[in-house]
Amino acid sequence: MEKNIPFEQAREIMLANCPVAGAENAPLSGSMGRILAEDVLAVTDIPPFPRSPFDGYAFRAADSAGASRQNPVTLRIIEEIPAGSTPSKAIIAGTAAKILTGAPIPDGADTVVMYELTEFTDDFVKIFSMAAPGTDIVPAGEDVQAGMVLAKKGDLIDPALAGSLASQGIAAMLVYQRPKVGIISTGSELVEADQPISGGSIRNSNRYALEAACAGIGAEPVYLGRADDNTDEIAALIGKGLESCLMVFTSGGVSVGDYDFTPAAMELAGAEVLVRGLRLKPGGACAYGVKDGRLIFGLSGNPSSAMTNFYAVALPCLRKLCGHRRFLPRMTKVTLIDSFNKKSPNTRIISGRLDISDGTVRMRASVMQGNSILRTLVGCDVMAVIPAGSPPLAAGTVLDAYLLY
Repeated sequence: MEKNIPFEQAREIMLANCPVAGAENAPLSGSMGRILAEDVLAVTDIPPFPRSPFDGYAFRAADSAGASRQNPVTLRIIEEIPAGSTPSKAIIAGTAAKILTGAPIPDGADTVVMYELTEFTDDFVKIFSMAAPGTDIVPAGEDVQAGMVLAKKGDLIDPALAGSLASQGIAAMLVYQRPKVGIISTGSELVEADQPISGGSIRNSNRYALEAACAGIGAEPVYLGRADDNTDEIAALIGKGLESCLMVFTSGGVSVGDYDFTPAAMELAGAEVLVRGLRLKPGGACAYGVKDGRLIFGLSGNPSSAMTNFYAVALPCLRKLCGHRRFLPRMTKVTLIDSFNKKSPNTRIISGRLDISDGTVRMRASVMQGNSILRTLVGCDVMAVIPAGSPPLAAGTVLDAYLLY
Protein backbone atom coordinates (compact mmCIF):
# COMPACT_ATOMS: atom_id res chain seq x y z
CA MET A 1 0.00 0.00 0.00
CA GLU A 2 1.25 3.48 -0.92
CA LYS A 3 0.68 6.31 1.55
CA ASN A 4 0.62 10.08 1.10
CA ILE A 5 1.78 10.05 -2.51
CA PRO A 6 1.34 12.59 -5.34
CA PHE A 7 -2.05 12.38 -7.00
CA GLU A 8 -0.47 11.68 -10.39
CA GLN A 9 1.22 8.57 -8.98
CA ALA A 10 -2.03 7.41 -7.41
CA ARG A 11 -3.79 7.94 -10.71
CA GLU A 12 -1.27 5.73 -12.52
CA ILE A 13 -1.65 3.00 -9.90
CA MET A 14 -5.42 2.99 -10.28
CA LEU A 15 -5.32 3.19 -14.08
CA ALA A 16 -3.03 0.14 -14.14
CA ASN A 17 -5.70 -1.79 -12.23
CA CYS A 18 -8.69 -0.38 -14.12
CA PRO A 19 -10.69 -2.66 -16.43
CA VAL A 20 -12.66 -1.69 -19.53
CA ALA A 21 -16.38 -2.38 -19.75
CA GLY A 22 -17.73 -5.05 -22.10
CA ALA A 23 -19.16 -4.29 -25.53
CA GLU A 24 -22.62 -4.57 -27.03
CA ASN A 25 -24.38 -3.79 -30.28
CA ALA A 26 -26.50 -0.67 -30.11
CA PRO A 27 -28.72 1.21 -32.59
CA LEU A 28 -27.31 4.42 -34.04
CA SER A 29 -30.45 6.28 -33.05
CA GLY A 30 -29.93 7.38 -29.46
CA SER A 31 -26.20 6.63 -29.59
CA MET A 32 -25.04 10.15 -28.70
CA GLY A 33 -22.34 9.92 -26.05
CA ARG A 34 -21.64 6.20 -26.51
CA ILE A 35 -18.07 4.99 -27.09
CA LEU A 36 -17.16 2.88 -30.13
CA ALA A 37 -15.76 -0.55 -29.30
CA GLU A 38 -14.38 -1.16 -32.80
CA ASP A 39 -12.78 0.74 -35.66
CA VAL A 40 -15.24 1.77 -38.36
CA LEU A 41 -14.14 1.83 -42.02
CA ALA A 42 -15.99 3.77 -44.70
CA VAL A 43 -17.58 1.48 -47.27
CA THR A 44 -18.56 4.17 -49.79
CA ASP A 45 -17.45 7.59 -51.00
CA ILE A 46 -19.32 10.57 -49.60
CA PRO A 47 -20.67 12.09 -51.74
CA PRO A 48 -20.98 8.90 -53.80
CA PHE A 49 -20.99 10.81 -57.12
CA PRO A 50 -19.86 14.22 -58.42
CA ARG A 51 -22.62 16.68 -57.62
CA SER A 52 -23.61 20.30 -57.94
CA PRO A 53 -23.03 22.63 -54.97
CA PHE A 54 -25.89 24.94 -55.99
CA ASP A 55 -28.73 25.54 -58.45
CA GLY A 56 -27.33 26.30 -61.88
CA TYR A 57 -26.35 24.81 -65.22
CA ALA A 58 -23.96 21.97 -66.04
CA PHE A 59 -22.08 22.11 -69.35
CA ARG A 60 -18.73 21.53 -71.05
CA ALA A 61 -16.07 24.09 -70.09
CA ALA A 62 -14.82 24.00 -73.69
CA ASP A 63 -18.13 25.51 -74.84
CA SER A 64 -17.47 28.66 -72.77
CA ALA A 65 -14.25 29.55 -74.64
CA GLY A 66 -14.25 33.27 -75.46
CA ALA A 67 -17.46 33.95 -73.52
CA SER A 68 -17.85 37.47 -72.11
CA ARG A 69 -20.54 39.93 -71.16
CA GLN A 70 -20.32 41.40 -74.66
CA ASN A 71 -20.05 38.02 -76.36
CA PRO A 72 -22.06 35.42 -74.41
CA VAL A 73 -22.30 31.76 -75.37
CA THR A 74 -25.79 30.37 -75.77
CA LEU A 75 -26.39 26.70 -74.93
CA ARG A 76 -29.49 24.59 -75.46
CA ILE A 77 -31.02 23.12 -72.27
CA ILE A 78 -31.67 19.42 -72.80
CA GLU A 79 -32.70 18.29 -69.33
CA GLU A 80 -33.54 19.37 -65.79
CA ILE A 81 -31.84 17.33 -63.01
CA PRO A 82 -33.31 17.72 -59.50
CA ALA A 83 -31.62 16.27 -56.41
CA GLY A 84 -32.37 12.58 -56.01
CA SER A 85 -32.72 11.91 -59.73
CA THR A 86 -30.36 10.33 -62.25
CA PRO A 87 -29.35 12.23 -65.41
CA SER A 88 -30.80 10.58 -68.53
CA LYS A 89 -28.88 12.49 -71.21
CA ALA A 90 -25.21 13.16 -71.81
CA ILE A 91 -23.99 16.71 -72.35
CA ILE A 92 -22.56 17.28 -75.82
CA ALA A 93 -21.22 20.36 -77.57
CA GLY A 94 -23.65 23.26 -77.47
CA THR A 95 -25.89 21.80 -74.73
CA ALA A 96 -26.40 22.24 -70.98
CA ALA A 97 -28.53 20.76 -68.23
CA LYS A 98 -30.39 22.68 -65.60
CA ILE A 99 -29.15 21.21 -62.32
CA LEU A 100 -30.32 21.62 -58.73
CA THR A 101 -28.28 21.59 -55.54
CA GLY A 102 -27.01 18.10 -54.70
CA ALA A 103 -27.93 16.57 -58.04
CA PRO A 104 -25.40 14.33 -59.86
CA ILE A 105 -23.34 15.80 -62.67
CA PRO A 106 -24.42 14.38 -66.06
CA ASP A 107 -21.96 12.58 -68.32
CA GLY A 108 -20.05 14.94 -70.58
CA ALA A 109 -20.36 17.96 -68.27
CA ASP A 110 -17.25 19.18 -66.45
CA THR A 111 -18.33 22.50 -64.98
CA VAL A 112 -21.31 24.19 -63.31
CA VAL A 113 -22.32 27.84 -63.20
CA MET A 114 -24.83 29.24 -60.72
CA TYR A 115 -28.02 30.46 -62.31
CA GLU A 116 -27.58 34.00 -60.91
CA LEU A 117 -24.61 34.47 -63.28
CA THR A 118 -26.58 33.53 -66.38
CA GLU A 119 -29.57 34.58 -68.42
CA PHE A 120 -31.97 31.79 -69.27
CA THR A 121 -35.32 30.74 -70.68
CA ASP A 122 -36.95 27.34 -70.53
CA ASP A 123 -34.94 26.27 -73.55
CA PHE A 124 -31.66 28.23 -73.57
CA VAL A 125 -29.04 29.61 -71.18
CA LYS A 126 -26.45 32.32 -71.84
CA ILE A 127 -22.97 31.98 -70.32
CA PHE A 128 -21.06 35.25 -69.81
CA SER A 129 -17.58 34.08 -68.74
CA MET A 130 -15.08 31.37 -69.52
CA ALA A 131 -14.88 28.41 -67.12
CA ALA A 132 -12.14 25.90 -66.41
CA PRO A 133 -12.87 22.15 -66.25
CA GLY A 134 -13.91 21.09 -62.73
CA THR A 135 -15.24 24.52 -61.76
CA ASP A 136 -17.90 24.32 -59.04
CA ILE A 137 -18.26 20.54 -59.06
CA VAL A 138 -18.16 18.68 -55.75
CA PRO A 139 -16.11 15.56 -56.51
CA ALA A 140 -17.07 12.10 -55.35
CA GLY A 141 -15.36 11.30 -52.03
CA GLU A 142 -14.73 14.95 -51.12
CA ASP A 143 -15.97 14.27 -47.57
CA VAL A 144 -15.19 10.57 -47.08
CA GLN A 145 -13.35 8.08 -49.27
CA ALA A 146 -14.21 4.38 -49.24
CA GLY A 147 -11.73 2.38 -47.16
CA MET A 148 -10.63 5.22 -44.89
CA VAL A 149 -10.90 4.92 -41.10
CA LEU A 150 -14.07 6.79 -40.29
CA ALA A 151 -13.68 6.44 -36.52
CA LYS A 152 -11.45 4.56 -34.11
CA LYS A 153 -12.16 2.26 -31.22
CA GLY A 154 -12.58 4.45 -28.15
CA ASP A 155 -13.99 7.45 -30.03
CA LEU A 156 -17.00 9.27 -28.64
CA ILE A 157 -20.06 9.31 -30.88
CA ASP A 158 -20.83 13.01 -31.30
CA PRO A 159 -23.37 14.59 -33.70
CA ALA A 160 -20.95 14.74 -36.64
CA LEU A 161 -19.83 11.12 -36.22
CA ALA A 162 -23.43 9.96 -35.89
CA GLY A 163 -24.22 11.67 -39.19
CA SER A 164 -21.12 10.17 -40.84
CA LEU A 165 -22.08 6.68 -39.67
CA ALA A 166 -25.59 7.16 -41.04
CA SER A 167 -24.17 8.29 -44.40
CA GLN A 168 -22.42 4.90 -44.62
CA GLY A 169 -25.66 3.02 -43.99
CA ILE A 170 -24.54 2.02 -40.50
CA ALA A 171 -27.67 1.79 -38.37
CA ALA A 172 -26.06 -0.17 -35.50
CA MET A 173 -22.51 -0.61 -34.24
CA LEU A 174 -20.44 -2.15 -31.46
CA VAL A 175 -20.13 0.18 -28.46
CA TYR A 176 -18.94 -0.18 -24.91
CA GLN A 177 -21.59 -0.91 -22.33
CA ARG A 178 -22.53 1.81 -19.90
CA PRO A 179 -20.84 0.44 -16.77
CA LYS A 180 -22.73 0.37 -13.52
CA VAL A 181 -20.93 2.42 -10.89
CA GLY A 182 -21.92 2.05 -7.25
CA ILE A 183 -22.17 5.02 -4.89
CA ILE A 184 -22.13 4.62 -1.12
CA SER A 185 -22.53 7.37 1.46
CA THR A 186 -21.15 6.93 4.96
CA GLY A 187 -21.88 8.94 8.06
CA SER A 188 -24.51 8.70 10.78
CA GLU A 189 -25.21 12.42 10.36
CA LEU A 190 -26.42 12.20 6.76
CA VAL A 191 -30.02 12.54 5.58
CA GLU A 192 -31.27 12.55 1.97
CA ALA A 193 -32.18 15.67 0.04
CA ASP A 194 -35.93 15.23 0.53
CA GLN A 195 -35.69 14.58 4.28
CA PRO A 196 -35.92 17.17 7.07
CA ILE A 197 -32.81 18.14 9.02
CA SER A 198 -32.80 17.83 12.77
CA GLY A 199 -30.13 18.17 15.43
CA GLY A 200 -26.65 17.81 13.97
CA SER A 201 -27.70 16.13 10.72
CA ILE A 202 -26.71 17.39 7.27
CA ARG A 203 -28.03 16.59 3.81
CA ASN A 204 -26.21 14.06 1.68
CA SER A 205 -24.85 16.27 -1.13
CA ASN A 206 -22.03 13.91 -2.11
CA ARG A 207 -24.43 11.25 -3.34
CA TYR A 208 -26.01 13.58 -5.87
CA ALA A 209 -22.76 15.22 -6.95
CA LEU A 210 -21.20 11.81 -7.66
CA GLU A 211 -24.31 10.53 -9.41
CA ALA A 212 -24.26 13.53 -11.74
CA ALA A 213 -20.52 13.24 -12.38
CA CYS A 214 -20.72 9.53 -13.23
CA ALA A 215 -23.77 9.93 -15.45
CA GLY A 216 -22.12 12.82 -17.26
CA ILE A 217 -19.23 10.62 -18.38
CA GLY A 218 -21.50 7.85 -19.66
CA ALA A 219 -21.69 5.50 -16.68
CA GLU A 220 -24.83 4.27 -14.95
CA PRO A 221 -24.74 5.38 -11.31
CA VAL A 222 -26.33 3.03 -8.79
CA TYR A 223 -26.99 4.37 -5.31
CA LEU A 224 -26.25 1.52 -2.93
CA GLY A 225 -27.35 3.30 0.23
CA ARG A 226 -26.02 5.01 3.32
CA ALA A 227 -24.10 3.34 6.11
CA ASP A 228 -23.66 4.57 9.65
CA ASP A 229 -20.12 5.00 10.98
CA ASN A 230 -19.75 1.26 11.33
CA THR A 231 -17.18 -0.98 9.66
CA ASP A 232 -19.55 -3.90 9.16
CA GLU A 233 -22.27 -1.73 7.56
CA ILE A 234 -19.83 -0.07 5.19
CA ALA A 235 -18.23 -3.39 4.26
CA ALA A 236 -21.65 -4.91 3.54
CA LEU A 237 -22.50 -2.11 1.10
CA ILE A 238 -19.08 -2.35 -0.58
CA GLY A 239 -19.58 -6.09 -1.00
CA LYS A 240 -23.04 -5.51 -2.44
CA GLY A 241 -21.64 -2.97 -4.87
CA LEU A 242 -18.82 -5.21 -6.05
CA GLU A 243 -21.31 -7.92 -6.96
CA SER A 244 -23.07 -5.80 -9.59
CA CYS A 245 -20.87 -2.76 -10.31
CA LEU A 246 -17.52 -2.41 -12.07
CA MET A 247 -16.49 0.49 -9.86
CA VAL A 248 -17.58 1.70 -6.43
CA PHE A 249 -17.34 5.14 -4.85
CA THR A 250 -17.70 5.82 -1.15
CA SER A 251 -17.70 9.22 0.53
CA GLY A 252 -16.70 9.79 4.13
CA GLY A 253 -14.69 7.90 6.71
CA VAL A 254 -11.25 8.00 5.04
CA SER A 255 -9.31 10.32 7.36
CA VAL A 256 -7.60 9.25 10.58
CA GLY A 257 -10.30 10.02 13.14
CA ASP A 258 -12.09 7.73 15.56
CA TYR A 259 -15.04 7.33 13.16
CA ASP A 260 -13.09 6.81 9.91
CA PHE A 261 -13.85 3.17 9.16
CA THR A 262 -13.88 3.03 5.34
CA PRO A 263 -10.33 1.65 4.76
CA ALA A 264 -10.94 -1.13 7.29
CA ALA A 265 -14.32 -1.81 5.67
CA MET A 266 -12.65 -2.20 2.27
CA GLU A 267 -10.35 -4.84 3.69
CA LEU A 268 -13.24 -6.55 5.48
CA ALA A 269 -15.03 -6.73 2.11
CA GLY A 270 -11.99 -8.54 0.69
CA ALA A 271 -10.41 -5.62 -1.17
CA GLU A 272 -6.73 -4.74 -1.25
CA VAL A 273 -6.09 -1.12 -0.25
CA LEU A 274 -3.63 0.27 -2.79
CA VAL A 275 -3.39 3.92 -1.77
CA ARG A 276 -4.04 5.68 1.51
CA GLY A 277 -3.80 9.48 1.40
CA LEU A 278 -2.42 11.97 -1.12
CA ARG A 279 -0.12 14.95 -0.82
CA LEU A 280 -2.92 17.11 -2.12
CA LYS A 281 -5.21 19.89 -0.96
CA PRO A 282 -8.15 19.61 -1.10
CA GLY A 283 -8.77 15.90 -1.53
CA GLY A 284 -5.80 14.45 0.32
CA ALA A 285 -7.91 12.22 2.56
CA CYS A 286 -8.76 9.10 0.54
CA ALA A 287 -8.41 5.35 0.29
CA TYR A 288 -8.30 3.44 -3.00
CA GLY A 289 -8.64 -0.29 -3.35
CA VAL A 290 -9.27 -3.13 -5.77
CA LYS A 291 -10.98 -6.49 -5.62
CA ASP A 292 -11.21 -8.92 -8.53
CA GLY A 293 -10.36 -6.16 -11.00
CA ARG A 294 -13.03 -3.80 -9.66
CA LEU A 295 -11.90 -0.47 -8.26
CA ILE A 296 -13.05 1.18 -5.06
CA PHE A 297 -12.52 4.90 -4.54
CA GLY A 298 -12.95 5.99 -0.95
CA LEU A 299 -13.37 9.77 -1.08
CA SER A 300 -13.54 12.38 1.62
CA GLY A 301 -16.84 13.31 3.19
CA ASN A 302 -16.03 16.99 2.62
CA PRO A 303 -17.83 17.85 -0.63
CA SER A 304 -15.14 19.92 -2.34
CA SER A 305 -12.42 17.48 -1.28
CA ALA A 306 -14.43 14.55 -2.61
CA MET A 307 -15.06 16.13 -6.01
CA THR A 308 -11.52 17.48 -6.41
CA ASN A 309 -10.20 13.98 -5.72
CA PHE A 310 -12.77 12.57 -8.14
CA TYR A 311 -11.66 14.85 -10.98
CA ALA A 312 -7.92 14.48 -10.28
CA VAL A 313 -7.73 10.69 -9.89
CA ALA A 314 -11.01 8.85 -10.36
CA LEU A 315 -12.35 10.53 -13.49
CA PRO A 316 -9.58 9.25 -15.82
CA CYS A 317 -10.20 5.74 -14.48
CA LEU A 318 -13.93 6.11 -15.04
CA ARG A 319 -13.29 7.31 -18.59
CA LYS A 320 -11.06 4.28 -19.21
CA LEU A 321 -13.75 2.00 -17.76
CA CYS A 322 -16.30 3.52 -20.16
CA GLY A 323 -13.99 2.77 -23.11
CA HIS A 324 -12.61 6.23 -23.93
CA ARG A 325 -9.44 6.03 -26.02
CA ARG A 326 -8.20 9.31 -24.56
CA PHE A 327 -8.94 8.96 -20.87
CA LEU A 328 -6.31 11.28 -19.41
CA PRO A 329 -7.45 14.88 -18.93
CA ARG A 330 -6.51 17.47 -21.49
CA MET A 331 -3.92 19.88 -20.17
CA THR A 332 -3.25 23.53 -20.91
CA LYS A 333 -1.51 26.54 -19.42
CA VAL A 334 -3.64 29.17 -17.73
CA THR A 335 -2.84 32.64 -16.49
CA LEU A 336 -4.44 33.58 -13.17
CA ILE A 337 -6.67 36.63 -13.48
CA ASP A 338 -6.59 37.29 -9.74
CA SER A 339 -4.01 36.65 -7.05
CA PHE A 340 -4.21 33.55 -4.84
CA ASN A 341 -3.26 34.54 -1.32
CA LYS A 342 -2.51 31.21 0.36
CA LYS A 343 0.72 29.26 0.70
CA SER A 344 0.72 25.72 -0.70
CA PRO A 345 2.96 23.39 1.34
CA ASN A 346 1.48 20.46 -0.61
CA THR A 347 0.25 20.34 -4.18
CA ARG A 348 -2.96 22.33 -4.34
CA ILE A 349 -5.71 22.19 -6.95
CA ILE A 350 -7.87 25.27 -7.43
CA SER A 351 -11.03 25.33 -9.47
CA GLY A 352 -12.31 28.05 -11.75
CA ARG A 353 -13.55 29.06 -15.15
CA LEU A 354 -11.71 29.67 -18.39
CA ASP A 355 -11.69 33.16 -19.84
CA ILE A 356 -10.36 33.59 -23.38
CA SER A 357 -12.09 36.88 -24.09
CA ASP A 358 -8.82 38.64 -24.95
CA GLY A 359 -7.30 35.69 -26.81
CA THR A 360 -5.21 34.59 -23.81
CA VAL A 361 -6.09 31.42 -21.91
CA ARG A 362 -6.87 32.87 -18.50
CA MET A 363 -8.52 31.39 -15.44
CA ARG A 364 -10.76 33.12 -12.96
CA ALA A 365 -10.42 31.08 -9.79
CA SER A 366 -13.48 30.63 -7.62
CA VAL A 367 -13.42 33.18 -4.80
CA MET A 368 -13.90 30.59 -2.07
CA GLN A 369 -11.60 27.54 -2.08
CA GLY A 370 -11.96 25.02 0.72
CA ASN A 371 -12.51 21.37 1.64
CA SER A 372 -16.21 21.79 2.33
CA ILE A 373 -17.18 24.52 -0.14
CA LEU A 374 -18.95 22.69 -2.96
CA ARG A 375 -20.23 25.83 -4.67
CA THR A 376 -16.63 26.56 -5.73
CA LEU A 377 -17.14 23.85 -8.35
CA VAL A 378 -20.44 25.14 -9.74
CA GLY A 379 -19.80 25.98 -13.39
CA CYS A 380 -16.14 24.99 -13.03
CA ASP A 381 -14.53 23.88 -16.29
CA VAL A 382 -10.83 23.95 -15.36
CA MET A 383 -8.63 23.03 -12.41
CA ALA A 384 -5.17 24.53 -12.03
CA VAL A 385 -2.33 22.80 -10.18
CA ILE A 386 -0.24 24.84 -7.75
CA PRO A 387 3.09 23.05 -7.13
CA ALA A 388 4.01 22.01 -3.58
CA GLY A 389 6.03 24.63 -1.76
CA SER A 390 4.53 27.58 -3.63
CA PRO A 391 4.09 30.93 -1.87
CA PRO A 392 0.97 33.06 -2.40
CA LEU A 393 0.59 33.65 -6.13
CA ALA A 394 0.27 37.01 -7.86
CA ALA A 395 -2.20 37.72 -10.64
CA GLY A 396 -0.59 36.80 -13.95
CA THR A 397 1.01 33.60 -12.61
CA VAL A 398 0.99 30.82 -15.23
CA LEU A 399 -0.03 27.33 -14.04
CA ASP A 400 -0.59 23.91 -15.54
CA ALA A 401 -4.29 23.12 -15.63
CA TYR A 402 -6.70 20.29 -16.42
CA LEU A 403 -9.73 20.86 -18.65
CA LEU A 404 -12.74 19.11 -17.20
CA TYR A 405 -14.79 18.90 -20.42
